[in-house]
Amino acid sequence: MEGRLDGFLARAEQVLERLEPWLPAQPQQIDWQHCLAARWQREGRHGSLRALQVRLDLRLDDLLGVDRQRAQLEANTRQFVAGLPANHALLWGARGTGKSSLVRALLAAYGEAGLRLIEIERDDLADLPQVVAQLAGLPQRFVLFCDDLSFDAGEGDFRVLKSVLDGSLEQAPDNVLLYATSNRRHLVPERQSDNADWQRVDGELHPSEAVEDKIALSDRFGLWLSFYPFSQPEYLAVVQHWIAALAAPCGLRWAWSEELAREAIRWAQGRGNRNGRCAYQFARHWVGRALLDALPR
Repeated sequence: MEGRLDGFLARAEQVLERLEPWLPAQPQQIDWQHCLAARWQREGRHGSLRALQVRLDLRLDDLLGVDRQRAQLEANTRQFVAGLPANHALLWGARGTGKSSLVRALLAAYGEAGLRLIEIERDDLADLPQVVAQLAGLPQRFVLFCDDLSFDAGEGDFRVLKSVLDGSLEQAPDNVLLYATSNRRHLVPERQSDNADWQRVDGELHPSEAVEDKIALSDRFGLWLSFYPFSQPEYLAVVQHWIAALAAPCGLRWAWSEELAREAIRWAQGRGNRNGRCAYQFARHWVGRALLDALPR
């Protein structure tokens, strides 16, 4: 009998060794007193918050050309951090204009005041109730951040997000908000066929249910902020800002000139856009090249 029991235990141990790699890792306990950011990671049917090491070197003043958007989102965030009513926010518009950077710069500005940032992927938005449940009752103020939020035609996930915003976040603890970025104002693409069923009633046009359903998702966000491609003067101003910011720690002496401006413009033309990301990339290219040329050969 004892021999059979030993054999059974040995086989059970072998099975557990094979299953262990497939089991979800033990969730780590996050010390929100010192941890400023985390990411929701899904493993199988479950998920957990994983602490992130974040850099806080991006300041709100670094984000040029988006003064109005920066002021509105900062005001909304200040209300939120102060425990006052605030809105979920949708930042939509041209790529590379500072939407994601603006959210991350807010963490650097208000982290000491209790703001915390949690990144969550679009595909994991159905897990929002689980995330919110872990944050309820904590003294910190949490922004759930979903970057590049959009849904392709035919996907039904956007209805899940609608129900989550209405049924979970709207009634969630007041220490939770959702900030999302997107290249689309309406997060679900509208097709010409959606407009085929518009009706005229007493001289007024009424959209079809398909259009109403898709627009309604964006309506769940109380604050809409639109971002547009930079004008050439705005682009060049950002280039100057980042060259100065990158050159100063290295002791690089430089001066703005028409030749440098033309080079920055050609850089943007080669990429087909003028935005903050392009300006930052050119500044890194130019400062790095200038420092390399200054090295002894």
